[in-house]
Amino acid sequence: MTIWILGPTSSGKTTIGMALVDSLRKDHFHTIHYDGDEIRGFFGPDLGFKKENRLKVVSAIVHLANKAAAARVTPVVSALTANVDAREYVRATSTNLFVVALSCPLEVCITRDSRGLYKKAINGEIDPKTLIGFETPYPAIDAPDLLIDTSVMAPTESVAAIKHHLYKRLAISHD
Repeated sequence: MTIWILGPTSSGKTTIGMALVDSLRKDHFHTIHYDGDEIRGFFGPDLGFKKENRLKVVSAIVHLANKAAAARVTPVVSALTANVDAREYVRATSTNLFVVALSCPLEVCITRDSRGLYKKAINGEIDPKTLIGFETPYPAIDAPDLLIDTSVMAPTESVAAIKHHLYKRLAISHD
């Protein structure tokens, strides 16, 4: 199964994804984490943020996740996945997909801004339109398997909720 965690910048995707991988490994799952920013980095600094560039990153992640799933490794993906066409691609081409949508108010995301992207957008150092969720709205996520508001749920609670729903779907008993 591929677990795809998506949501706005600084909503907690990577934090939750990494914690989920650690927790699943303790439960004897073979897992791997793919982070959208990490995969984007493989393409180099010249890759922009146009729709086709974002889709290129998403298609690479889907390819890697499907290869992992075929090898009986559970991929956990943390990626913005803001564009509708990218989401449709993920749904159409991913192996046994479980979608976790994170929501978080902009004000909270700004306070969590570990990479300084919101600050750069506010100061004009980056184009604010490329920071999805800032000037350009983060589109609502259509029919996720699980929706988590990370402004009210801590990462450990989020991981517990994901595992509960995941194990229920897989018909696995858990503590």
